Amino acid sequence: MSAANQAAGQAAGPSPGIAGRFRGFLPVVVDVETGGFNPATDALLEIAAVLLRLDDGGELHPAESVRYHVEPFPGARLDPASLEVTGIDPFHPFRLAVDENEALRGVFDMVRKEIKAQKCNRAVLVGHNSFFDLQFVHAAAERNKIKRNPFHPFSSFDTATLAGVAYGQTVLSRAVTAAGIAWDESQAHSAAYDADVTARVFCEIVNRFRPVYEGLIDG
Repeated sequence: MSAANQAAGQAAGPSPGIAGRFRGFLPVVVDVETGGFNPATDALLEIAAVLLRLDDGGELHPAESVRYHVEPFPGARLDPASLEVTGIDPFHPFRLAVDENEALRGVFDMVRKEIKAQKCNRAVLVGHNSFFDLQFVHAAAERNKIKRNPFHPFSSFDTATLAGVAYGQTVLSRAVTAAGIAWDESQAHSAAYDADVTARVFCEIVNRFRPVYEGLIDG
């Protein structure tokens, strides 16, 4: 970049909207419920995603969301201990589950449309212990030969880390409570609920640090 172009860019300031706030990335909150801890062998049983948007005042808020109950892929491992924690019966007739391919394409299509609408370059997964969710998303995408995966291959925003900094809490339920959000234990370990409260915690933290961020930009 020439000195003239660089000076013009500095004068113009950061790009507006969420693309400017997160360096061209689109944060998308994702939660998965699974049949174990190994993304290569254990079933993906639920997935939920929540979009985030800045309002006219510059505050970040949850927006549209999508969730799917997912059928275990053929040969998937189902750890009884994991199922006991989540309370999921993978073969319950009223789960109305779809296969992995349909669930992933539904999430990815929503995310790709939002990337385009927000003029971002790529999505970054936001999750509580985000590496776990990111591994399962990428493993399922690879298993289903989905090439247009909108999520960054390794970068993520981890709300366990962020909440540890902001509130001194790393457990999701405690982080939610510390953020002033009501916690419903009866809904925990549902992808839709956990994604919703994780999105709200992330927004609270981002908004709390807004004066610091804007001070750096102004400086």
